[in-house]
Amino acid sequence: MDSGFRSPLIDLFRRGEAARDVRLLAAQGALAPRAHEQLALLILLSDDPDPQIASTARTTLEALPRDAVEGFLAQPDAPVEMREFFAARGIRPSAPATLESGSSAGNDAVDDAEEPDNDGEGAVGSQVLSGLPVIQRMKLAMKGTRAQRAQLIRDSNKLVAASVLSSPKLTETEVESFAKMANVTEEVLRTIAMNRAWVKNYGVVAGLARNPKTPPGIAMQMVQRLNERDLKMLAMDRNVPEAVRLAARKFIRKGPKDAS
Repeated sequence: MDSGFRSPLIDLFRRGEAARDVRLLAAQGALAPRAHEQLALLILLSDDPDPQIASTARTTLEALPRDAVEGFLAQPDAPVEMREFFAARGIRPSAPATLESGSSAGNDAVDDAEEPDNDGEGAVGSQVLSGLPVIQRMKLAMKGTRAQRAQLIRDSNKLVAASVLSSPKLTETEVESFAKMANVTEEVLRTIAMNRAWVKNYGVVAGLARNPKTPPGIAMQMVQRLNERDLKMLAMDRNVPEAVRLAARKFIRKGPKDAS
């Protein structure tokens, strides 16, 4: 069942790239920090091919406070598919109530989602982070500090990096810095490039265009939005693929469009 809600983390689950233990945790309602995302995961996992996961997800859904779900479904941004899923089970929108992020399943999914960003003392060191189980790294990616997200975005595990990009605490400034990182995976850069809201930011566009790790096809799409100064710098940058440099030179000759 498609909930209609999209996020980098949900998309990985939808593609079947989440390990069984991670799916089981999500089915228990103990993973995603936002109500939208948690409900989307539960709906998706209620049809999981693993009977235990599907049963667990359905049990978690049935345990949700009905009035809170009805109020949540009444919110303007509740996806139509999500409303249809619950309507088939006799639950329909009512006067908006609070299905707060993390309270949706009565667990610790987001109990500490609003922790202050203490990026200095007390931040978990990179070696400690890398040694944590995947599930713990995912939770920190979604609920931890800015410094932890900067470390975990470089994690080789797709779910961990996707959790960073799905974090409700993530800022546009952080996304801009990720777009410039040459030590993130291509999957991260593709995900950033596919997000319409993020690529409205000129810094993100320029970062993707200049990042040698960005797939050439994506980088060349970004080139056409660069201002003249950045085009000239890119045309001389030996770190990016030749095709990207040639595209920059082509737009220099044409005259760049205004970049916002």
